[in-house]
Amino acid sequence: MAYLIPAEFVTKMVDAGESKIYMSTRDTLIRAYMAGAILALAAVFAITIAVQTGSFLLGAALFPVGFCMLYLMGFDLLTGVFVLTPLALLDKRPGVTVAGILRNWGWVFCGNFAGALTVALMMAFVFTMGFNTDGGSVGEKIATIGEARTLGYAEYGVAGWLTIFLRGMLCNWMVSMGVVGAMISTHVSGKVLAMWMPIMLFFFMGFEHSVVNMFLFPYGLLMGGDFSIMDYLIWNEIPTVLGNLVGGLAFTGLTLYTTHYKTAPKRHVVATSTVSNATAVQQAAK
Repeated sequence: MAYLIPAEFVTKMVDAGESKIYMSTRDTLIRAYMAGAILALAAVFAITIAVQTGSFLLGAALFPVGFCMLYLMGFDLLTGVFVLTPLALLDKRPGVTVAGILRNWGWVFCGNFAGALTVALMMAFVFTMGFNTDGGSVGEKIATIGEARTLGYAEYGVAGWLTIFLRGMLCNWMVSMGVVGAMISTHVSGKVLAMWMPIMLFFFMGFEHSVVNMFLFPYGLLMGGDFSIMDYLIWNEIPTVLGNLVGGLAFTGLTLYTTHYKTAPKRHVVATSTVSNATAVQQAAK
């Protein structure tokens, strides 16, 4: 069967959330590490294409290759577990607790960050020939993103912080649609197509993804970016993580769960003939 109806794939979402909570710490870290590393490489790939061709649209169109690879390999992103694991709690799955969910989020965050940081170190070394050159046009472009997406927001104060938060919400609305989209098909081609569209949209629109940023900002700092670790945390990573959590859960997880899994009772429609007969009886009584 190539396509699953919503009631079927939402059940898979709840099952997946429960499975991730019970996963061992070792497996959680390994899968999160690989997801962070692959997504970081995909970001380098997309930016390289954009710089060398002058077409950011082409870079965005090819960025989803990384997301497809990590999903098909069964690796985990923080943005994905934000959406799936709370559904197991809502469904009152045995043994699922808030503490268990927070534990999963914490380990996935650590794994994603370690993977993205590894790639940041490797690419900084590669672009600069062991920190002996300036990194070229691609390396320079990646390095400038960190400054623009920290101090650029800080310039606007609270409005800038809220802008990052909203971009984080919009990002994980699309990314979580990619996660869920992969569940609607049992064929690899169907999964890839369903993932590709929303991931391309988020990247082209410049929305904020916490795991992609785990690569961009450490890389920028390694390359001498004019911003600090605190700038990165306060003016990007923290509001982005919060926005990713709220956006993915509110726009995707809870909406699909409530309307396709915990559906409301169907309305009872009174037949027209019954209404007409009741009206006739009332008129006759008068």
